[in-house]
Order: sequence, then structure tokens, then C-alpha cells
Amino acid sequence: MSGTSRGAERLVVIGGDAAGMSAASQARRLKGPDELEIVAFERGHFTSYSACGIPYWVGGEVSDRDQLIARTAEEHRARDIDLRMRTEVTEIDVAGGRVRAHDVDSGAESWTSYDKLVIATGARPIRPDLPGADAPGVHGVQTLDDGQALLDTLARTRGRRAVVVGAGYIGVEMAEALINRGYEVTVVNRGSEPMSTLDPDMGRLVHEAMEGLGITMVNDAEVTKLLTGQDGRVRAVGTQDAEYPADVVVLGIGVRPDTALAEAAGLPLGAHRGLLTDLAMRVRGHENIWAGGDCVEVLDLVSGQERHIALGTHANKHGQVIGTNAGGGYATFPGVVGTAVSKVCDLEIARTGLREKDARRVGLQFETVTIESTSRAGYYPGASPMTVKMLAERRTGRLLGVQIVGREGAGKRVDIAAVALTAGMTVDRMTSLDLGYAPPFSPVWDPVLVAARKAAKAVQENTL
Repeated sequence: MSGTSRGAERLVVIGGDAAGMSAASQARRLKGPDELEIVAFERGHFTSYSACGIPYWVGGEVSDRDQLIARTAEEHRARDIDLRMRTEVTEIDVAGGRVRAHDVDSGAESWTSYDKLVIATGARPIRPDLPGADAPGVHGVQTLDDGQALLDTLARTRGRRAVVVGAGYIGVEMAEALINRGYEVTVVNRGSEPMSTLDPDMGRLVHEAMEGLGITMVNDAEVTKLLTGQDGRVRAVGTQDAEYPADVVVLGIGVRPDTALAEAAGLPLGAHRGLLTDLAMRVRGHENIWAGGDCVEVLDLVSGQERHIALGTHANKHGQVIGTNAGGGYATFPGVVGTAVSKVCDLEIARTGLREKDARRVGLQFETVTIESTSRAGYYPGASPMTVKMLAERRTGRLLGVQIVGREGAGKRVDIAAVALTAGMTVDRMTSLDLGYAPPFSPVWDPVLVAARKAAKAVQENTL
């Protein structure tokens, strides 16, 4: 049951967002419909959209949902991609080269054969295995359908109390979105500080900024239950020590790779339950199956270990690589350094590379420095403070990681460090980087380079 009656190969894509449709589109650029038939399945209502933009849509900064959609189903179909919406793949038959699909609306089921397969099933929000976790009014936010469901709940809810469970990127961004919607927001966080992707000393700066916005932060608190009222709707979030009233609850405790389908098909998963691929994004041990996006694990170029990082930037790159290879070309995805940037109102939060605990876990010894600087020359109007933390390997001076918290102009400075990490630079070598300077943009010594100078000195002093 392979191929089609007209002799063209068939590429089947499971998942219609960033990785899946980037792969389909790139493969179509390389091969026309007479050579390659492309069938894509998407279980939701939307395709090729920016999941990263959902908090800003919920918060009102983006007024129209359709602004987040890069390409509609009709636009994909106009490019000879058979995109089947509201259709969920429920089984992969690797030996038979086919997938079983379920029409969500009609209930009809059918098998579709493939010569080449792309798995881009994304990730699912983590829902705690607790009483009340599935009650009305409790929302995870990963897809446009999730965002629409949350907005529908906000429109129907008369109360103005919101609890966000978790203080990672999604939790922090959703807390801001709900503040912008006029809600009283409490964030319940199991960690000692928000943003566990930062070291706790840098997370403390985020904590202070969130409280300054009127957000109530509850740290070191494990959620034990979600309480419901007589109508079955959520009414509070409970910890061991307290209850926090809630008219709506948003789960921001992270995501897991959505790989149940792949696991059932016997495909290889890593320690984080993400699919394992080679440099060409081909599923290990399977010549004609590729995977990309939030359902895979990727190589961390700094630690040398596999990680699961759910970001649209990676998903789009994966799709380009997969589509090139599935279309008969050649491309690879070498890995990541773990760069991410976010904000809470006007506070910008960025990181790349390893945290202190990451470096310890892989057996690296390091020096760490923290500096205070400004986004512009101190005398130039609008100069705002920023804090830069840098980790460098002891003895070699190799840059290991950077974290930045500050106001306007702080966040994207992390890209300097991301390039340096990718290039394997030492902090001493970084001090010679020829960065752009003018008083409206930077002090004479950019804050990242100030940190590099201090880190280079720490390495030198501890090497003597």
C-alpha cells in the first residue's frame, strides 16, 4: 500500500503547525505534485500559527486571532498540499507504511499509505494528576484552540480572580496577559523563584518585578488540589498550607512532547520522552520517517546532552531541514545552545547556555560573575538598568551561559552570547568583539562585554 496510482511518492505529515507545514512547504518547493504527493493531517481548527503569540492575543496586545496565522489551510491547498483539518492520526503502522486517521467531526476513520512520513505532533500542556484538574475554568494554553477556549471562559466569567499555576515562560506571560485583562492574579510556583530557566538569584529579579505589577507571587508552594463549586467549575487552587480563590485557572507548568502515537508505533524516545533523530532530523533507525518541532529532543551544543526545548524557532528550522531531505535535497540541524527571551510588561528576561545546576550536572567546573550596567550610555535619556550573569568554564575560559534581566534593550543582547556559545568562544576572546556603539544604543563597553571582562579576570585568577 505504498505510493499512489499515478506513480508519485506520497509524503504524509502528522501535525499542521510550524514544523509540519514548514516541512510540507519546503518539500513542495523542491518537488512538484507529479513527483511528490503531500498529505497533511491537523486535528485542530488552525494551521501554521504562532503559538508564542497566544499570551499577547489573550492579553489584548494582539487584537485579532488571525494575525497569528502565517498561512491558512486554503493557502496550503493552493500549493498542492492536501491538508486535512480536524483530522487526528490515531495510529502509525510502520511495517505497513500507513497511518490511521480519525475525522474529529464525523467520526469516520480511514487509512492512508505513505512512502515518507513526517511526525510533527508538538507538545501538550502538563496537567497535574490532581482532583479538579479537568474542571471547567481550568485551562492549558498550547494551541490556538486552547487560547480561544480561555478567551471564551474569560468572556463568560463574572469574577475577576485568576490563579496561574507555574512560573515558567508560559506562566509568567499568562500572568501578564491576565493583569492586562483586569484580573487579580496570583501565581503559585513550586520553585523558590519564578523562571526556573534562570538561576534563583536572577529569578529573584523577576519575582520583584512581578510583585511590582500587582501580581501576588506564592513560591515554594506545591498545588495539591483544584477545588470546585456546586456547579462543578473551579473555585480555588489548594496547596498544603492555603487556598487561593479562583474564577479561572491557567496551567503554566510546562509541556511534554506529544509522543504517545510514536511510542505506540515503537519509535525511539529519549530521556525526556521526545523522539530521537539524527542530524538530518530522521528518526533513528528509520530511513523514511522524520520528526521535528516540540515532539523531538535536540542536542545541546554546550553540554553535549539531549534536551527537550519547545520553541517555534527550532520547529521552523526543523521543518526546513526535514522538507529539504524529504524533497530529495540535503540539510542538517546541528543543535541548539538554549536561547530564549521573554518579558513581563517592560521587564525583559533572557538566557542562553547553561545555568549553574546544568553545568554541575554534566560535571563542568566554572566561574560565575554578575554585573550591573545600563542599556545606553548613562548620560543618555532613557538609559535603564540591566543585570547580566555569566558562566565560564574554569581553566579554559569557555563561555558556558548568560542570563540577562533588565528593561528596554536588555533582552536581545543575549544574542551576542548565543553566537559566542555557538562559536565556542572563550570569555577572553569575547572582550574583543567589535560590537556597534553609539550613546543611544549602548555604553562604550556593552554590558555583555563588561560581564565577559569580569569573567575572564575570574578565570585567570583561579588558574594561577
